[in-house]
Amino acid sequence: MSDFTLRKAVPGDEPIIQTLLKELAEYEKLRFHLTQSAIARDMFGDACHCDLAFQGDAPAGIVTWFWTYKSFRAARGLFVEDLYVKPEFRGRGLGRRFFAHLAARARQANGFLEWQVLDWNAPSIEFYKSLGAGLSPEWITCRLEGEALEKLS
Repeated sequence: MSDFTLRKAVPGDEPIIQTLLKELAEYEKLRFHLTQSAIARDMFGDACHCDLAFQGDAPAGIVTWFWTYKSFRAARGLFVEDLYVKPEFRGRGLGRRFFAHLAARARQANGFLEWQVLDWNAPSIEFYKSLGAGLSPEWITCRLEGEALEKLS
């Protein structure tokens, strides 16, 4: 297994973060709007957290996450927003290492770890199942944005 270094993202990492997340958006067939100024504003612990993986000096992957809370369960959770490993580094344990890193944080908070996966992303679904993750088909993600959000406000 290759040796990867994981570290918290810091100011100055904006170009690396933007590049890795743009690659993820392309893989997920999603539009990408994230600017380096938005990264500087949001991704160093204010709106979310960001951890990076490197092999030597080469960026290998990224995970972005934030804290959530489930009131009925009285439990703090860590929600994984993005997890991406560059194709050339896949199959070498980095995804599992990212999850172990986040699981340790969630355990320290006596909480849980949660994320979403696109229904067509079979390789990721199989990887998540191999970790022991349960998929919750009964929950549907809902979102208000754009005109619908304006109408409601």
